[in-house]
Amino acid sequence: MLCRLGGRWLRPLPVLQHGARDRPLAPTSTGGVKRSALRVWAVASVSAVGSGGPGSWYEALATSAPVHGTEEVLLGVHTATGLPWWACIGLTTVALRGAVTLPLAAYQHYILAKVENLQPEIKNIARHLNQEVAVRANQLRWSKRVARLTYLKNMRRLVSELYVRDNCHPFKATVLVWIQFPMWIFMSVALRNFSTGATHSEGFSVQEQLATDGILWFPDLTALDSTWILPISVGIINLLIVEIFALQKIGMSRFQTYITYFVRAVSVLMIPVAATVPSSIVLYWLCSSLMGLSQNLLLRSPRFRQLCRIPLTKSDSDTPYKDLFAAFYAKFISKK
Repeated sequence: MLCRLGGRWLRPLPVLQHGARDRPLAPTSTGGVKRSALRVWAVASVSAVGSGGPGSWYEALATSAPVHGTEEVLLGVHTATGLPWWACIGLTTVALRGAVTLPLAAYQHYILAKVENLQPEIKNIARHLNQEVAVRANQLRWSKRVARLTYLKNMRRLVSELYVRDNCHPFKATVLVWIQFPMWIFMSVALRNFSTGATHSEGFSVQEQLATDGILWFPDLTALDSTWILPISVGIINLLIVEIFALQKIGMSRFQTYITYFVRAVSVLMIPVAATVPSSIVLYWLCSSLMGLSQNLLLRSPRFRQLCRIPLTKSDSDTPYKDLFAAFYAKFISKK
């Protein structure tokens, strides 16, 4: 028998039957007390979300059209391929990252390369403008504040004209973030819906399918990874991505340094967070991070950059992987 909650159909669980609260949980054939406890927690979470109050925003997100569309994509891939859910999650992640984020990442590098190539011209303009403003300030007896404001106003205008001329405004490089982050959110919420039994397919609970479609040390994708292997792997891969970015940036600004430390902290905090969600979500996070690392390394390849028509810059190297290994070795291994 199904009950309706927040626009979705939920199957009552055996552990919630009358009088179950006063009785100890009995082991089951698919995970015993641990899995039963997880399902109680999962249904309680969904019930709290659907009750209005502080969790109502999550209910709106969980039942939104983008999340529903993501669920349909996952179900479609699962039905079309017949793969177990662990492979289906990995395949969908690779397909989405390859078809969506890789082209956007290449475009991001294209924009940043054009901006980098403009820096000598921008410095030259800044030098001449500074001299011109100094002369005008002396003639018209401007105060230092007026001279500085005049310089900044004209400098912004001239730099903006350069960006328009070369069609490379830096804001265009942020398109990847505006697409990738929502996609990450929608996939995570969709998998949580599956893992908590909020979605059914062809009369069978997707939650029940996930419970038997894991692999290796996480055969139950609706359960937490008690070994912490998946959460720690997610943290390590994300830290590698951050360090690769930091190693390729020589002489980072103070703002870039702060951002790097912030992302490092987020990568570490992802470990305990990943340890509190179903393995299906953590598996997606791990696959997504591995794809992000692969794309980062691929976009260092001179041949691939040439294929994507990314302009050559002064900072480009003919041996990027060798240079990266040397920098990594010098910073973390041979450091005294």
